[in-house]
Amino acid sequence: MFQVFVDSAANLPAVTAKKYDIHVVSFVNLVNGKELVCFDPDLSPEEELAKGKEYYNAMRTGCEIKTGLISTANFADAFRTALEADQDVIYLSLSKNISGTYNSARLAAEELLEEYGGKRKIRLVDSLNASLAQGILAIYASEMRDRGMNVDEAADLLETYVSKMNGVFTVGDLKYLSRTGRIKGSVAVVGNMLKIKPILRGSEDGYIVSYKNVRGRKAVLNELIRLFCETIEEPEKQIVGIAHADAYEESLYMMEEIQKRVKVREFINTSYDYCTGSHVGPDTIALFYLGKDRSLL
Repeated sequence: MFQVFVDSAANLPAVTAKKYDIHVVSFVNLVNGKELVCFDPDLSPEEELAKGKEYYNAMRTGCEIKTGLISTANFADAFRTALEADQDVIYLSLSKNISGTYNSARLAAEELLEEYGGKRKIRLVDSLNASLAQGILAIYASEMRDRGMNVDEAADLLETYVSKMNGVFTVGDLKYLSRTGRIKGSVAVVGNMLKIKPILRGSEDGYIVSYKNVRGRKAVLNELIRLFCETIEEPEKQIVGIAHADAYEESLYMMEEIQKRVKVREFINTSYDYCTGSHVGPDTIALFYLGKDRSLL
């Protein structure tokens, strides 16, 4: 048997993590100098929505947010609970090319494997993505465990899913992308003036890259819907994720439009996690699903 771990950037609602017995190691942000633990295991979906609205409204009013890595010690403490229960570990990580968190987990794994003398296994699967792209893979890992797969069988199969897990999104204001160096400040100013809305995606190498630009908010939402419907593979077998940064009504619109065109196994619709959400900003909305690859062709 094995236990499934994610960091809180995986964006799993608390009720979903509990349902699938997934362990969440949380990031901690500083908001105006006060610590904010990014994952609360006791929140209801309604409470998560309300907390998300509060967080992204604070961003709109200019609050100061600082993010940091999850420490090696925190990962070691989390993984040790599984090893002490005589179970192996699978960890689905935030892309190592947008965060150093994977490396923290790697160092923890190396220490623990030496400590336990190779009696147990720890498999790290880099999602090369973020948000529900991680979270959905963790759900699939849980289901593989329930089907009796061992840690290596599940991790090997999950690694084949990574190149197929699409994460596509748009943002409300380009200034947040400019602050994190994704685009130039001058481009953000002009783009906002012209109401240019980018579609971005997680690349095959785990970076956030631009896919195309669309003029107007409604137009970009419809383009995301079109991309999804044209590139998803076997939707009836899939859990599809929508994450939004206080754009709940628009997320419902996208769900309804998608359901008119394709039948999916299940939707997860949730407020964007605070860690990665702080880099993309309020009104971001993202879709996560398996396609034949990540090219969106």
